[in-house]
Amino acid sequence: MNTQTEKQKAEIKTLALMPDEVIDTSDIPETTDWSKAVVGKYYRPVKRQVTLRLDADMLEWFKTRGGKYQTQINQVLRRYMESQRANK
Repeated sequence: MNTQTEKQKAEIKTLALMPDEVIDTSDIPETTDWSKAVVGKYYRPVKRQVTLRLDADMLEWFKTRGGKYQTQINQVLRRYMESQRANK
């Protein structure tokens, strides 16, 4: 859903064409302390519902670990996928 006005779109386009050193950011305070920053706070990957058959003992193990077992299974699969990509 795009809620930008035509004026805002034009302004963004103009700013995108300008070199960084020309843009006045003096009214924006510089952030130097990132200790409380949260990585991925607003990032939500697209999810797709699937039917997946898992060994019963493995599924029970994930469920006993507490929390959202489907999210945990997804995280394990993602780490495996990323390790395989890194090995290519």
